[in-house]
Amino acid sequence: MPIPAVTVAALAARARTRIDPVDADLLLAHALGKSRSWLFAHATDTVDAAAAACFEALLARREAGEPVAYLVGSRGFWTLDLAVGPATLIPRPDTELLVEQALARLPAGQPLRIADLGTGSGAIALALAKERPQVQVVATDASPEALDVARANARRNHVGNVEFRCGSWLQPLAGEVFGLIASNPPYIAEGDPHLSQGDLRFEPAAALSSGADGLDAIRTIVRDAPACLCPGGWLLLEHGWEQGDAVRALLVEAGFVDAATARDLEGRERITLGRRP
Repeated sequence: MPIPAVTVAALAARARTRIDPVDADLLLAHALGKSRSWLFAHATDTVDAAAAACFEALLARREAGEPVAYLVGSRGFWTLDLAVGPATLIPRPDTELLVEQALARLPAGQPLRIADLGTGSGAIALALAKERPQVQVVATDASPEALDVARANARRNHVGNVEFRCGSWLQPLAGEVFGLIASNPPYIAEGDPHLSQGDLRFEPAAALSSGADGLDAIRTIVRDAPACLCPGGWLLLEHGWEQGDAVRALLVEAGFVDAATARDLEGRERITLGRRP
């Protein structure tokens, strides 16, 4: 028995009753190989059975909680289009504040060496490298799988001034010095109920949580960073909205000066930084 034809608009309308409407449109556009704007311009077009079946499978996976970014295989960040998958965190808009704060400390035209720790998909390293093409970036990650994704994203976005190294935090940088080090490390406390909710259920646990108070990775970075920073060099860290006081205290204890915290668009403490004297 032939499968009745269905229009783009009808498929979208049904899907929007099952999942978030924006997610529904993104998944439908992905299943059809089109843009979201195309959906509205071609609302009365019919969809073939194979594409409709693909869309239904994506809907079912999203209803089960899988992140849209993993389902479509990419996520926009800064000016980049990044491939993402289960080996990496999904880049989030909050982290663009870290890029902004780093760029404010990287004068255009100055050939510095900088580092991104725990690079994941390469979001921070590639954004900084693209905005400051004269800068040489070293990006580290303990996950070879994540580094494979980051290297592919460098090629995808035509960024050549990034070197990727495998290892934990600053270990791959031993004996070298940098003008700036940035990191979005894991900062959720182990056992936090948020880890079993929403998209976090599908993201790599090692990139999300770090110790009983969430600060173990940050402690390690703050402890080891001075040896890898030139005098006047900056360390910038993303963290949870309630951790600003603790991270500033760690920086001061480690000898950093000018410790301060930048707030995100919702007024929450998000990025803390300090300078090596």
